[in-house]
Amino acid sequence: MSVALGAPSGSKDIDFATLEMEEEENKKQEEVENTDGDADEKLSRKFSCTSVASTDNDDEIGDEDDDDEDKRAVQLGPQVPLKEQLEMDKDDESLRRWKEQLLGSVDLNDVGENPDPEVNILDLTILTPDRPNVVLPIPFIPDAKGFAFGLKDGSRYRLKFSFTVSNNIVSGLRYTNTVWKTGVRVENTKVMLGTFSPQKEPYTYELEEETTPTGMFARGSYSARTKFVDDDGKVYLDMSYYFEIRKDWPVTS
Repeated sequence: MSVALGAPSGSKDIDFATLEMEEEENKKQEEVENTDGDADEKLSRKFSCTSVASTDNDDEIGDEDDDDEDKRAVQLGPQVPLKEQLEMDKDDESLRRWKEQLLGSVDLNDVGENPDPEVNILDLTILTPDRPNVVLPIPFIPDAKGFAFGLKDGSRYRLKFSFTVSNNIVSGLRYTNTVWKTGVRVENTKVMLGTFSPQKEPYTYELEEETTPTGMFARGSYSARTKFVDDDGKVYLDMSYYFEIRKDWPVTS
């Protein structure tokens, strides 16, 4: 009997204990859910802040990438004067012919003994349909407002650079141009121009046609940085300047 009577009593004790355990478990579950909810909200806010921060740092990252790219420039070994290069390659018929073809009508007597190529960026020309070309000597001379030049919004244009090469062959000359508006990078252009031999006459290189952005929010002041660098990482031009996009073309003098 005692066992029989004790059994129901024991069962009730177990049930009460189970209920108490379930209540405690429910409370813990609610606390976990509330904690998860707060954590989710905090996590969401954290990701939101991180995304904004990443966007703000894009420009700095882009600049670091450019600097790293310069540091990772192809190591071609020490420069050798052009005359000495041709003398060294005289036994390699194919290489000698390639260099002679690249050099064209270069007078080796005018080259000298300087092993380092020299590139001088002379000017930038803005080509636009139905308008006179605008030739801007480098370095740019800003106007009274501090702008190097102005472009009309929604207009088609091309940029053409003219430059000279002296002393030696410049290998892998490339052009980079980065543009910002109100601190946000809006353009990052990189163009491989090629390999050029020294010559007295200037080279010209015309970039592909572009169209300026249009609308009220596209107008205003822009900052830009233009660089010319070769495969050795040698910088021939590193120029920062401001330009503007306007509703109408600037009046040419």
